[in-house]
Amino acid sequence: MDITAAHQKPSRRANSDWFTGTVWQDPIVDAPAPARVRSARVAFEPGARTNWHTHPLGQTLYIVHGIGHVQTEGGPVQVVRAGDTVFIPPNEKHWHGATPTHGMVHIAIHEFDGEKHVTWMEPVTDADYAVAPTA
Repeated sequence: MDITAAHQKPSRRANSDWFTGTVWQDPIVDAPAPARVRSARVAFEPGARTNWHTHPLGQTLYIVHGIGHVQTEGGPVQVVRAGDTVFIPPNEKHWHGATPTHGMVHIAIHEFDGEKHVTWMEPVTDADYAVAPTA
């Protein structure tokens, strides 16, 4: 068994190459092999969002607080709220983040396939983000 104290996992500002706006990440687990699970608490300020991206083994989002948006390529923008769980299938291009007026916090869970756990793509444009439904 391995216990990591909370102070050993400091919050970090999300990489601006992969996120628009202010986003904070708190690591939960990056399990050693042969386990593959990775998880983080991710807090989006209003208007903040991920770039488009995929996960080779899919991703689960559990919404902890606030109101957010999730969209897969070619699909409608979906509104998510605290208590909702979203599963994005393997290699499905998608983005997620806060609404323009509400912050959102989720737990992101995905697996490492031995080579990568995410492929980052282009930012979600302000014009595309603006067509999201109001919360």
